[in-house]
Amino acid sequence: MDNYRNYNSYERIFGPQPPSSPPRPPGTFPALNPQQAPTAPPPAFVPAQQTATQFAVDPRAISLCLFRNTFLWLRDGSGFWFYPVFVGPRSVAGFRWTGRFWTIFGVDTRQIVSFTCL
Repeated sequence: MDNYRNYNSYERIFGPQPPSSPPRPPGTFPALNPQQAPTAPPPAFVPAQQTATQFAVDPRAISLCLFRNTFLWLRDGSGFWFYPVFVGPRSVAGFRWTGRFWTIFGVDTRQIVSFTCL
């Protein structure tokens, strides 16, 4: 009865939830369709970096950047243009700009220091 009551409260607050998909093995991303890649290169500039986070980037925050040019800064010091098409509980998948073309790319949100989307 307690589980039903908790679920019912959750549904009242957040609304009905769609059926969940089967879980994927850890470290895997959904199949990306190359047709989802942008058809134009990203902007030719590097945006100013926002305040860096000490912990993982919140997937809800980066989900606002879905299907938008997004600049990522990673913990290893790299930064690049990214076009996210999927945000999971601890990962983001999409397309990374290599300087010449878009390539499929995925990253754990714990590796992202900060991001900016346009």
